[in-house]
Amino acid sequence: MASARFGVTTNYLINADELQIKMAQGAKPGEGGQLPGHKVDETIARVRHSTPGVSLISPPPHHDIYSIEDLAQLIYDLKNVNPRARISVKLVAEVGVGTVAAGVAKAHADVVLISGDTGGTGASPLSSIKHAGGPWELGLAEAHQVLVMNDLRGRVRLQTDGKILTGRDVTIAALLGAEEFGFSTAPLVAMGCIMMRKCHLNTCPVGIATQDPALRAKFEGTPENVINFFFFIAEQVRHYMAQMGFRTFDEMVGRVDMLDPRHAEHHWKAKGIDLSAILYNPEMPSRIARRCVEAQDHGLSEALDYKLIDFARESIETGAPIEIKLPIRNVHRTVGAMLSGEIARKHGSAGLPQDTIRCRFSGSAGQSFGAFLAHGVTLELEGDANDYVGKGLSGGRLIVYPPRTATFQPEESIIVGNVALYGATSGDAFFNGMGGERFAVRNSGARAVVEGLGDHGCEYMTRGVVVVLGKCGRNFAAGMSGGIAYVLDEKGDFAERRCNTASVDLEPVPHGDVELLMGMIQSHVDATGSSRGKWILENWDNMLPKFIKVFPHEYKRVLGLARQATAVA
Repeated sequence: MASARFGVTTNYLINADELQIKMAQGAKPGEGGQLPGHKVDETIARVRHSTPGVSLISPPPHHDIYSIEDLAQLIYDLKNVNPRARISVKLVAEVGVGTVAAGVAKAHADVVLISGDTGGTGASPLSSIKHAGGPWELGLAEAHQVLVMNDLRGRVRLQTDGKILTGRDVTIAALLGAEEFGFSTAPLVAMGCIMMRKCHLNTCPVGIATQDPALRAKFEGTPENVINFFFFIAEQVRHYMAQMGFRTFDEMVGRVDMLDPRHAEHHWKAKGIDLSAILYNPEMPSRIARRCVEAQDHGLSEALDYKLIDFARESIETGAPIEIKLPIRNVHRTVGAMLSGEIARKHGSAGLPQDTIRCRFSGSAGQSFGAFLAHGVTLELEGDANDYVGKGLSGGRLIVYPPRTATFQPEESIIVGNVALYGATSGDAFFNGMGGERFAVRNSGARAVVEGLGDHGCEYMTRGVVVVLGKCGRNFAAGMSGGIAYVLDEKGDFAERRCNTASVDLEPVPHGDVELLMGMIQSHVDATGSSRGKWILENWDNMLPKFIKVFPHEYKRVLGLARQATAVA
């Protein structure tokens, strides 16, 4: 689960034993990434739900994580979709990572990974490799100490990586507090990697980091190469354990007292190094665990989805249509995700026929309403919803409209919170009201109609269609490389003040798109009863010229279309 959420669907999530939220990479923390269009072939585009040839941009931050509470919500979302999977959070070994690790433990992660700066792919920029991140030893020691001192260590497993190459590295990491260890460079070398540091160029001469069939044919690695490597690692670790008198690996975890520094008495540069902070062993009561001894309580027992699954059990098995009516409150988070996980386990990514399970709610929904909603499920909400509506939407339908007795103008009022449809891959969403900020960020296939937006709408979008029937905030379409958006610009300030035109052209709606646009607005009216949608359709001849088509440059290039010489006035 990286920041771009490429290919993260319900079916993807339920087929995992462990789900890792990658907050950053050890070799280039905080930088995001970009896959050039020429490397996005048919297979990559299919897996990532994008368009072949269109560049794919991973944003530096997760747009739904701006606090530990946001992270806790994403962990809860993933645990709802797949209760059987462990949830891991990847952090970078930097100053202060211990405090962040404590927050991650409180957010109910099962595993905390401390990633060092020395590993990483050959595609990382040289400036990042040399100047970003820190050694895993420093980050691991700090994280372990802070977790122990706050009595949080017993709730999480600590994992580390970053150029761990030998059994000695594993032993030191265990004594510093780690229970699990990540290897990448060494197993790659065992498979034939010669570290050409050209992974990003598609020209790997030994066929590992390339999509070129001719180069891939040169790959000579075998599973036995990697198996033998790990046998030797384990054997070396056993030697060190025997020397220190440990019978089991668990006894060794966190035993910092077994590490002795080697003093460099006569080296001018090394003799001043003080390792006391790394080798500090917090004096705590014996009841305080120094390794993982209990499972996290994810609080799933209160989920509303258990009721939905009970009601819809026959529908999940046989596909028989059902309609469910329930009240909803803002304490009900991630409604629809657990139900979608059950559907995906039974029917895979195809899900059920559309509208097989229709749930009608009334009230104020909590966070992540309709997250990872599977095909065949329709959630209809009369009321409003909090942040992250439709996060990772995977084929389902979302319909949100104000109470029928409401006296306010829906198009002037927020109906769904921030970060709606983040990372959505397919499905439909109709919102009879305004959305918050960062609407449809990294959308890669969903179709949505909304009646107004906050800032940063459709940022990094790569596929899908978004129709906005009202005013937008600033920075619309920043980094947008695919998909299409249609925006109703009644005030005439969208091009100059609202849209980030660095990566998109703004055009009048062409004749060939009119049927699509009109059909989506009609579907919006049918689903929500939107008075604004009705008024636009009734005055279609006057309103159509006020719509602007937002067309990404990258998408145009792939389609072989010429760029616009001038923007819409």
